[in-house]
Order: sequence, then structure tokens, then C-alpha cells
Amino acid sequence: MTNPDSLIISRRFRGFLPVVIDVETGGFNAQTDALLEIAAVLIELDEKGFAHRARTVAYHVQPFPGANMDPQALAFNGIDPDHPFRGAVPEHDALKEIFSVVRQEMRRTGCHRAILVGHNPTFDLNFVNAATERSGIKRNPFHPFSTFDTATLGGLAFGQTVLARAAIAAGLNWNQSEAHSAIHDAEKTADLFCAIVNLWQQRSVDNVCPWLQTD
Repeated sequence: MTNPDSLIISRRFRGFLPVVIDVETGGFNAQTDALLEIAAVLIELDEKGFAHRARTVAYHVQPFPGANMDPQALAFNGIDPDHPFRGAVPEHDALKEIFSVVRQEMRRTGCHRAILVGHNPTFDLNFVNAATERSGIKRNPFHPFSTFDTATLGGLAFGQTVLARAAIAAGLNWNQSEAHSAIHDAEKTADLFCAIVNLWQQRSVDNVCPWLQTD
């Protein structure tokens, strides 16, 4: 039986399930450059409507055949695609597992579509969509073009659009030595998103919020 509290998130975001995605890549072109890491973070709302970071699912990804890998991009993210202990999986396998987790959460929460949350998320969404097409996966749970952008939201809430600066302004811990890994950046983006949602929710906590009503 579905927990009524799990349905709050579907009402809060108009039936969309926000899922934070971060990718690390071999360049900026989603059609030609390698997808090397991907992390997905689920978001939950408690019974009072406050957002919390939940499960993280992440994979190192094998470059697709013929993929471009710009040395400058690899130097920036510190990824060695040929490292013997990367434990990388094909794009198809990584996306299939992440999409499965997202669809399970959609069913649990009564959401009809997932929406990608990211920091400048067009970049991440383009790589997810391109890899999905290359992999021949027919069912992508994410909206094909709509996103939630924490760069924009961070600028609104804290006057900062750079992820590290927005996170620090929000009172979050930031470890620069771990930055530019998909897991670290996705989880910090999720924490920032939750902090911004909760700022708004705190202002509304004494009012009747339509997404908290169960009748």
C-alpha cells in the first residue's frame, strides 16, 4: 500500500518527480563526445513538505565506440578512461539501471514523469538524451526538454550561480578536492535544490499548502 506521504511530491511539482543528474564527459558535444560518469539522486518530501536528498545511483561509463575525448576535458574532470579499476559499464547498462530506479520511484510517488534537476542542466540532459538514443532505449522517463536549473535558482535564492559558491552560501559543506566527480556534484546539487525548496517551504509552513492536502 502506498504511503500517503509519498504522494506529496507528485502534488508539489505538478506530477513531476525531480531527479538530480550530473554527468562527466569527454567534451561538450553530446553527439560526439564520450559520456564517462553519470549519477542520479532521488529527492523525497517529508510529511511537512520539506525536501531531502535520498538515494544516489551512479556509474562509471565506457566511452561509446568512436567517442571523442578531449584531453582538456579529461584534465578538468580528472578521469582516466583506461584506468583498470574504473569498473565502467556500457552506456546502455548504466542508463537502463538508472531509468529503472527512477520509474520505480515514479510509481511509488504517483508521479507521471521525471524531470531532470541539474546545475546548467541543458548540458546534462543533452548527454542523457544522446546516450539514450545511441543505446536504443525506447522509454526515457525524463521530460525531453523541461528541467529545473539550480544555477538559476541559486542566483535567485543566494545571489550565486556557480555551484560551489551557491552551496557555500546555502551553508553546505563543499570539498573542492572531490568536485567534478558525478557523485559529488550530483549530491551537492541535490542538497542545494533541497535547500532552496525548503527556504520557500519554510515561508509557507504556517499556511495551507495545496500539495500537503490529502482530501
